Amino acid sequence: MTTLADFPVTKRWPPRDPRAIQLYSYPTPNGVKASIMLEETGLPYDAHRVDFNAGEQMTGAFLSLNPNNKIPAIIDPEGPDGAPMALFESGAILIYLAEKTGQFLPTAPRARHEVLQWLMFQMGGVGPMFGQMGFFVRFKGTEIEDPRPRERYVAESRRLLTVLDRRMEARAWICGDYSIADIALLPWLRSLLVGYEAGDLVGWTDFANLHAWLDRFLARPAVQRGLVQPPRA
Repeated sequence: MTTLADFPVTKRWPPRDPRAIQLYSYPTPNGVKASIMLEETGLPYDAHRVDFNAGEQMTGAFLSLNPNNKIPAIIDPEGPDGAPMALFESGAILIYLAEKTGQFLPTAPRARHEVLQWLMFQMGGVGPMFGQMGFFVRFKGTEIEDPRPRERYVAESRRLLTVLDRRMEARAWICGDYSIADIALLPWLRSLLVGYEAGDLVGWTDFANLHAWLDRFLARPAVQRGLVQPPRA
């Protein structure tokens, strides 16, 4: 595909600026990773809201971009070879945007791999475990009478918070400088408190290092802008 018009998804969500990165998302913890990164880097982008309530993530238009029917996904009209680049998976998008701009991912091999290590910690642990906990404490899982699934995910979420709190001792950001690892992790901490209202369940008051870390993140103007993207229609 050599132009934006060649992508079927652009028929459903027409670009407002065909030179800008096209973001297809929803303000979930995974979704806002991409919008925060775009705001932090200063790259121009069009934010298109994929309406979960209307099942838009299951439409042919969206599946043509991400066959896994998950947000976020992007199309960069100026990919690495000058042709449009389509990409899904939030972690892959963060790495791509970091490499495109030379921001928030070190180039020195040792520092780079340290950041990627914590990014994978979020992708493989914090995201899935917090998400399952949210299902059982806030959403349809609350209808399940067996307490064991809920207890399992609450306990695992608390264990992961303990790992992070120890890591953040005497640190401003998880790998020294602000990076895509922070951008990946901190929306999930925010969701635990705001979206899932599970702070008491996991003992949030025990994690003073995480309180300060999250406060620093939420104070960033780019984070504040990214958290409300894509806007409501």
